[in-house]
Amino acid sequence: MHNPGNADGADTRRSAREDVRARFADGAQYIAGRPAKGTSGRTYAVVDPSTGDEVYTYELAGAEDVDRAVAAARAAFPEWSGATPGERSDALHRFAAVLADQAEDFARFESLQCGKPLKLTREFDVPGTVDNTAFFAGAARHLQGQSAGEYSGDHTSYVRREAIGVVGSIAPWNYPLQMAAWKILPAIAAGNTIVLKPAELTPFTSLLFARAATEAGIPDGVVNVVTGTGKEAGEHLVGHPDVAMTSFTGSTGVGRRVAEIATATVKRLHLELGGKAPFVVFDDADLEAAVHGAVAGALINTGQDCTAATRAYVQRPLYEEFVSRTAALMESVRLGDPFAPGTDLGPLISHVQRDRVAAFVDRARSYARVVTGGEAPGGDLAKGAYYRPTLIAGAAQDSEVVQSEIFGPVLVVLPFDSDDDGIRLANDTPYGLAASAWSRDVYRANRATREIRAGCVWVNDHIPIISEMPHGGYRASGFGKDMSAYSFEEYTQIKHVMFDNTAVARKDWHRTIFGDR
Repeated sequence: MHNPGNADGADTRRSAREDVRARFADGAQYIAGRPAKGTSGRTYAVVDPSTGDEVYTYELAGAEDVDRAVAAARAAFPEWSGATPGERSDALHRFAAVLADQAEDFARFESLQCGKPLKLTREFDVPGTVDNTAFFAGAARHLQGQSAGEYSGDHTSYVRREAIGVVGSIAPWNYPLQMAAWKILPAIAAGNTIVLKPAELTPFTSLLFARAATEAGIPDGVVNVVTGTGKEAGEHLVGHPDVAMTSFTGSTGVGRRVAEIATATVKRLHLELGGKAPFVVFDDADLEAAVHGAVAGALINTGQDCTAATRAYVQRPLYEEFVSRTAALMESVRLGDPFAPGTDLGPLISHVQRDRVAAFVDRARSYARVVTGGEAPGGDLAKGAYYRPTLIAGAAQDSEVVQSEIFGPVLVVLPFDSDDDGIRLANDTPYGLAASAWSRDVYRANRATREIRAGCVWVNDHIPIISEMPHGGYRASGFGKDMSAYSFEEYTQIKHVMFDNTAVARKDWHRTIFGDR
């Protein structure tokens, strides 16, 4: 269906655009607690993907800006890492309160730069970020080592968990606010300082997030943002000798490049990469629930989600009905102005991304059946980067649309016969980020959670995440965890401390090595 928008949506967009221009008139960098303009000599125009109109043009960061940001983070590290867990916790609680107070600005700016429906940013992106901040405010007080004990004669040992240093993080454009939070919060809760490079397409909420940190009383230099290209600012940040850890979220291909650069300085790496999530429907599943789950899971954020349901494997007795009912439900999804209350689905991030998705679907026509969608809408939406929800059936397991990450509103459905086949097919891609299994049989579902190789396996649901539980993948989907206490530990290093309890013990050890001298 088509929803052309309304005056309310246009007014909200207009006010958001004006606020962005006013808020970031002093530049799209944030270094040592102050806004700044980039010094690369080049500019970048952020475009509203729903209209194709330019929103804001800013000066890109170059290597010099990265150097200044890293220096600011390095200078802030001794004080921040030396703060007590309680002091860092208090600062993060204040941070959560500032974010909650500014929730509407975050929601509007995120919708403007990404094309997400405002109802999604208001109800999901922003509340999730506030909750994540509150979680790490609590976690900051639980940075625990191991209790002391005598493990070697008259020596006492214990383990310290310590901050690593300056963390250089690179975030993607699909969830700019949440990805900024997932990278910044565990890092600073553990006592690190950070330089974040958001995608140049979507800088607004990352910058707003850094400014909110300063408003909450987090010291200057603890949170820095440099907005530049991946080739210049990103690679310089990853390779910087004063950056002790790199955290990257993005495609598997770029992740390999990040790993290659980071290896030269032997940095710790945290990589959350691509996904091709299977959605496995067994023949005893609640079909209506599975159909609704598939549509929601495939179309979340217009399919620009590495955990999105992209490959539905449906046991043969349910296959034909699943295809027909899923197509019908997809056809009821309302495309439209992200700021209009009735919109279900916004545009893709850019016309380049829309054309990439369309090319996948067009190539698939030669070997599969496009059941519904498969085109960009016309009319009032023609100027935006919109693409209709698309369902593809009849593709082979080794085909491009089954094996490659499309990153758009496209779901491919394939049949399977035995449970063994369903699980085998689910595991038959290089990725392993997320999956779901749909069954009323607890034993069947439990087997799927054991045997599907993915960092998260939902049962009778797809997509929900919570601050207390980890997110991260297997295999080509990367390694390391976001959110939860597990991500908190990613941003610490372990130190063994050993005390000699007696002078006699020390003399005996010396005698063992050097003899009686």
